[in-house]
Amino acid sequence: MADRMTRRWLVVLAGTWSAFAVIAAMVAANDWAPFAFEQAAIDWSTAHRPPLARAVAMVVTSLGTGVVPYLLALAAGVVTARNPRTAGSPRPRWTVARALLLPVVWLALGQLLRQGLMHAFGRPRPPETDWAFTASGFAFPSGHAFTSALSAGLLALALALARARPSATRTAAAGAVLFAGVIGLSRIYLGVHWPLDVLAGWLLAAGWLAGGAALSSFLPEQKERSGSTRAP
Repeated sequence: MADRMTRRWLVVLAGTWSAFAVIAAMVAANDWAPFAFEQAAIDWSTAHRPPLARAVAMVVTSLGTGVVPYLLALAAGVVTARNPRTAGSPRPRWTVARALLLPVVWLALGQLLRQGLMHAFGRPRPPETDWAFTASGFAFPSGHAFTSALSAGLLALALALARARPSATRTAAAGAVLFAGVIGLSRIYLGVHWPLDVLAGWLLAAGWLAGGAALSSFLPEQKERSGSTRAP
């Protein structure tokens, strides 16, 4: 079962990062300039920003950076460390600490990957005259889209691996998608990212999450759990 799940995660990794590579190649072939539909999205956003909607979008977009994503990753670590399948069995403190901190470390490593790609690609953001929010750095892939998708995905994955009620797992997955979706769209609405920046951020995060899930199956504790589930 563990090998089958690992293969599935690797398929997700290959699929999402292949799609990311295709988008990057498309944008590079266009000399990193926006496509017509991207410019149209920014033009529409610029023309439809009443004060209330803009204020809401600014609050939403602020959740995709800073302390909030790391709190979500830490919550994922807490869920993993308190996994009901192993909470009743004695475990070394370093094992508990590892389970607690691994999601945070994986998020931080993902940020390094995203930063490296962003500087390597160097895609310019939309013109500052279209911004309704402060931004810095290059555009591709979107940092807010990546960070929100990865942090929320880590928490949803931790809940799924803890074998919570199926309804709770589905709710967590839907919440992760909604959280990442509204934050990514807020970046376009506020005029600081092109649509393909956001899509690329989501795809990169999905692949990094899948890679982490695949690697976790090789941890000694994970192997022990999978072996125990096959025992009569």
